[in-house]
Amino acid sequence: MTSRRAALRSMGALALALNARNIAFGAAIVAVRVWPADEYTRITIESDAALAERHFVAANPSRLVIDIDGLELSPQLRELVGKVRSDDPFIADVRVGQSQPRVVRLVIDLKQATAPQLFALAPVAAYRYRLVFDLYPTHERDPLLELIRDKEEAEAKAAQAVQDALGEFIGKMNAGVAGTVAAAAANPPPPFSASAPILANNAPWAASAPHSTPAPPMPIVPSTLGQAKIDRLVVVALDPGHGGEDPGATGPSGLHEKDVVLAIALQLRDRINANPSMRAMMTRDADFFVALGERVKKARRVQADLFVSIHADAFFTPEARGASVFALSQDGATSSAARWMANRENAADLVGGVNIAAKDQTVMRTLLDMSTTAQIKDSLKLGGEVLGQIGKVGRLHKGSVEQASFAVLKAPDIPSILVESAFISNPEEEAKLRDPEYRAQIVEALARGIQRYFARNPPLARSRQL
Repeated sequence: MTSRRAALRSMGALALALNARNIAFGAAIVAVRVWPADEYTRITIESDAALAERHFVAANPSRLVIDIDGLELSPQLRELVGKVRSDDPFIADVRVGQSQPRVVRLVIDLKQATAPQLFALAPVAAYRYRLVFDLYPTHERDPLLELIRDKEEAEAKAAQAVQDALGEFIGKMNAGVAGTVAAAAANPPPPFSASAPILANNAPWAASAPHSTPAPPMPIVPSTLGQAKIDRLVVVALDPGHGGEDPGATGPSGLHEKDVVLAIALQLRDRINANPSMRAMMTRDADFFVALGERVKKARRVQADLFVSIHADAFFTPEARGASVFALSQDGATSSAARWMANRENAADLVGGVNIAAKDQTVMRTLLDMSTTAQIKDSLKLGGEVLGQIGKVGRLHKGSVEQASFAVLKAPDIPSILVESAFISNPEEEAKLRDPEYRAQIVEALARGIQRYFARNPPLARSRQL
């Protein structure tokens, strides 16, 4: 009995010693990441245990000071300094130091006034505990105004191109006229003789008055071509899925869904913007995370006529293949696969990391419950046009538009579809998604489908002209 008690005391002492050691060294840093973008910059510190922080914003110079408890300065934390890019819109520099025992201080020098949001995330998917710092501008950008300015700049460039082409044409004409006059002066016609026969071919010379000086060049009149205002700007919201902390699905060779769909969306944006009466609004135009509800709000903020969410999803078996188009459903999914995909996509907020405290739950709940029968009907029409065009590019997973409760499709007043360009989990289709030619074919199919939809369903007039 005595030996057993001694053994138990020894085990207890060892446990206390180990616990004291853990307390002394605190949490271990798994990774640090920086996601810069024009909309906001995110810093993520991932650790094997939850972290607590205190922060304040200081002025002159503007900086964010963060104290993180339970940490010792480590090489992983020092890596944060080198991860800040010179073109980051918000961060000028980062300094890291041990301000107190087991307290690490981060000082983030800011390029502009920011409204920081700091929050913690519990483990999810492949991530451990995350401490997130989102740096937002104090004045939010107006995306609708940016679209209008972009249209006006495009019109001005088009008008200037017409002006330049017209000036070049007139210049060549003037140069030709001047050359003809100079040649005539160097080789004057023979003097008129009463006895010389008058031939019809000599009529131009006979009819011309003598020129003492070359004719003045024709003045260039400013052209008004290309300057006509477009009364109705058609706006298409393009939504590249995932981004930033949320890579989406990953193919067998490591290709990330977020990268593929961004490349497709950027190319589709250029294709749409080539039409002077249309403009594409991107919910993200770089590698950063956007919450599902925020994607819907962005589309409504610019009064979008359509919403097209672009994905390259995965299934739990690598045999799944083919492109798909989805619309919203109020009555349940049309298939178990559609339900599985909707659940997977709707989990993006958990993976990407949303600051729950900063969300207006009432507004978001209302927004996501306002989907209408008319919206779904128009979404199915749009989906049918797009699916028909994609079917000309390659294999379809299913020959009809499927439906499920995708959160990102719940704009109540915007026809919305989600396009699965291919299954990135399938090795052959992952290789296709890597191919720029295949992506270009998908872009062209999407553009044709959108054009066919508008041809059959012209956009209604707005109460406010863009």
